Amino acid sequence: MKILIMADIHGNLEALEQILAEAGRHKVQGCVLLGDLIDYGMHSNEVIRRLQKLQCAVLCNLQGNHEEAVLQEDYVRFSSQRGRDSARHTREKLDENAWQYIGAMEKSGRQEFWCGGKHCLAVHGSLEDCLWKSIFPEQELGIYSSYDYVFSGHSHRPHYFERFFPAEDSRRRNQKKTVFINPGSVGQPRNLNPMAQAAVLDVEREEVVFLKAAYDIAKEQQAFDGQVDSFYSKRLEYGI
Repeated sequence: MKILIMADIHGNLEALEQILAEAGRHKVQGCVLLGDLIDYGMHSNEVIRRLQKLQCAVLCNLQGNHEEAVLQEDYVRFSSQRGRDSARHTREKLDENAWQYIGAMEKSGRQEFWCGGKHCLAVHGSLEDCLWKSIFPEQELGIYSSYDYVFSGHSHRPHYFERFFPAEDSRRRNQKKTVFINPGSVGQPRNLNPMAQAAVLDVEREEVVFLKAAYDIAKEQQAFDGQVDSFYSKRLEYGI
């Protein structure tokens, strides 16, 4: 089974359309949505409507910190005033369909599921804080040892790495492997690459392809209405 993993779309419709076109070449059967579909960009409603038309099975659909903040109308954990202002603006613009969709997303920011016989964890951030803290390779990650795959977002930076934990399994020399995948951000990448980014996982082969798709950044920027800081428009050009 091949699954498309997407995170941090952030209301960027042009980026989403191009990453879906790229993913179409891989014939995915399922999709994992890791949260922060909305905010920063001007197309939160349109992004949600596009995701509602996905032809593949949605294996999990997590709220991120932006969905939670907008739903709860609680912006205190944002690191800047411009971030708080953007979230308030997004809240004002969401239509009824978007409210219903967001309300049905997994509110905990995490979900466990099985896929192709593999025990998977999807988390927007990390188990340390499911909505506001990211997973990085240099961290102590023993709390994830029971999972075969850990999918996470929030950092807007893609990663793939494997960790081997002790286990009572003589057939495998008493080792247990966990694969960590962050697909990067579809709509607000921060790895100095402005392309839309996601990942496709072939569960059986343990093969991961990181997708990068050029999109019409200028067209997306034209939708900004001056009601949020221009930083969120300009940063699209640089992947910062």
